[in-house]
Amino acid sequence: PNTIYAELQHGVIVRYDKKTGERIGIQPQEDKGGVPLRWNWDSPFIISPHQHTRLYFGAQLVYRSDDRGNTWKVISPDLTRQLDRNTLPVMGRVWGPDAVAKNTSTALYGNISAIAESPKKDGVLWVGTDDGLVQVSEDGGSSWRKIDGLPGVPTNAYVTRIRASQHDANVAYVTFSNHQNGDFKPYALKTTDLGRTWASVNGDLPERGGTFAIAEDHVDPSLLFVGTETAAYASKDGGKHWIKIPGVPTIKVADIAIQKRENDLVLGTFGRGIYIVDDYSPLRATTTATLAKNAELFPAKDALLFMPTQQYGGRANAFQGEMLYAAENPPYGAVFTYYLKDGLKTLKQTRVDAEKAAEKAGQPVRYPTPDELRAEAAEEAPALQLTVLDSAGKAIRVISGASGKGIQRAAWDLRVPAHILPSTRAPSPEEEIFGGGPTGPFVIPGKYSAILSQRVGGTVTDLAGPVSFNVVMDAQGVQTMADHVARWQFQETLQDLRRRIAGSLELANATNTKLDAMKRALDATPSAPRALSDQARTLQRRLTAILVALRGDQALGSRSVPTSVSISDRANGISDEQERTFGRPTTTHREQMAIATELFAAELARLQPLAATDVVALERELERVGAPYTPGRIPQP
Repeated sequence: PNTIYAELQHGVIVRYDKKTGERIGIQPQEDKGGVPLRWNWDSPFIISPHQHTRLYFGAQLVYRSDDRGNTWKVISPDLTRQLDRNTLPVMGRVWGPDAVAKNTSTALYGNISAIAESPKKDGVLWVGTDDGLVQVSEDGGSSWRKIDGLPGVPTNAYVTRIRASQHDANVAYVTFSNHQNGDFKPYALKTTDLGRTWASVNGDLPERGGTFAIAEDHVDPSLLFVGTETAAYASKDGGKHWIKIPGVPTIKVADIAIQKRENDLVLGTFGRGIYIVDDYSPLRATTTATLAKNAELFPAKDALLFMPTQQYGGRANAFQGEMLYAAENPPYGAVFTYYLKDGLKTLKQTRVDAEKAAEKAGQPVRYPTPDELRAEAAEEAPALQLTVLDSAGKAIRVISGASGKGIQRAAWDLRVPAHILPSTRAPSPEEEIFGGGPTGPFVIPGKYSAILSQRVGGTVTDLAGPVSFNVVMDAQGVQTMADHVARWQFQETLQDLRRRIAGSLELANATNTKLDAMKRALDATPSAPRALSDQARTLQRRLTAILVALRGDQALGSRSVPTSVSISDRANGISDEQERTFGRPTTTHREQMAIATELFAAELARLQPLAATDVVALERELERVGAPYTPGRIPQP
């Protein structure tokens, strides 16, 4: 895996060792007194699917190396038409040698532009040329059979790609481009008899766009992919019908590769980098019957439980800046793919769509009734939900998903809900780098399932599922299943403690705000007994002592004076230290949780009667004496 072959224009190729950083040039050279080699601008070379040290490389001849490019031998004659490009008309005429840019920054002509070897049968080689020929050898290059005049393909059309089938040694796919002649039609063909007969697989590809790459799924031979001048397409029926792959910009897709283990589709574009369609396997399960359903939840892959690295001290590039490029990783965790025949719409969206349809049809637009407008204003937006269940069928997490029409995806990060609600504000740059925001503990490896639901008008309805999947341990991890269980049991208890501490802090802060308002209200009520003001201030002093225990002494802490560790700092500190490990809690963690649990129980016993009884009684007194309204006070009849 550390060996990389890299090429630049005209067949200049090197072998690079990622491990050592060494690089050596391995380009084949013409023999003494030999014919000059004609290299393509993007000379094709492949690694044999039968032997990883065997390479094939094309000029106008085919070269083979069995030792990673150290030694080459020619295994073919000139496989091109051997035309003199200087006799070919350009823009309707033959030009002289001094014509502008005639021989500047242009590729040589009459060379091999595509090579493939059958993964099913050693030695079945395919070659395509830039002047429209396809050649096949069934004996490793000892003899070649020329294929010319393919049905529907213009003579001399450029062979852009050849793919030998992964399922049948007799099957191959060839794509052509005739753009150099002002022809931008697609040309994609398939043979099932080693090139003796051919059939078009253009199907309903757009008339403009050409064909530059083709690939065949390694599981389903009817699932094909094509790259054109403007997009990438997939076909479920062997090339009869094509659908555009979403998310790819309008750009030439010049090469397609499939990462078989992950079922990832890798698209190499001309000028805008590489795009990866993560796990396209749901396409295999997509049928006409599937698309006729209102909704479908496709099978989910097992999810790997691993700790994402932070090699730069934070997410992605952290503080390294944009000069250090890094693409996004695939979504972490379990990825769910689902289909909605019709997207979820609000009442307003449904009305507006109906109005547009009426206008388009020349029909009068119906004005909504007052009740309909009220219903639109009061409506809770519809939502798409994925509910994750554990092996016992207990719901442990709800994930929101896109509710638009078509195929969508959502990911579960393998965590249970956080102990507090996330903020509704946008994350700060620091939070984006360090992964800010509350998170719950990671689950343990095991069997899980998911159900697809919708919430419309406040009513939740199941749409599809359940589908089962596994959360699996990282093979490179050091933890055992017992370690995961011990970690989970501790973190589950810690999570509950943090939830109650956070709730108590929220309650204490809200109560403190109430008491501030009550003091102001009493000051604005001349008839109020002075004892009520004294009572409010006494309650606030009691509350301040509770807050100091829960969150720390902010008055002294802000002046860098050493203060006792607060209850919340003890509990949250344990969580912070365990955030990036699947290991068991340390002895210190267990000791600190015991201390935090004991101290919190005492403070909660003080807070509950203060907030639930004493402050409520004081609010009733403010209502009795007619004090101005204060937040949270219930008016009396």
